[in-house]
Amino acid sequence: MKSVLQINLSFDQILSVVRQLPRQQKIKLTKELEKEAIDTKLSKLLKTFKTKDLDLKTINEEVEFVRQEIYDKQKR
Repeated sequence: MKSVLQINLSFDQILSVVRQLPRQQKIKLTKELEKEAIDTKLSKLLKTFKTKDLDLKTINEEVEFVRQEIYDKQKR
C-alpha cells in the first residue's frame, strides 16, 4: 500500500536539503533538472515553429531550390 504525502517547503528549505545530499546525488539532481529545462525549451521552440501553412511538399521545393542555387554558384 502506498501513501501520498504532501508537504509545503520553501525554496530555502529545499536548498538546505539539497546541500545535505552527497556529491553524486547532487550531480544526478542537476542532470535531471537540466533535462527538464531542455525539454521545456524544446517544447516552446517547436510550438513557435508549428504551422499549418507548411507541408512536406513546400519544404522539399525549398530544399531543391536552395540546392540548385548552390550548384549554380559552384559552376561559376
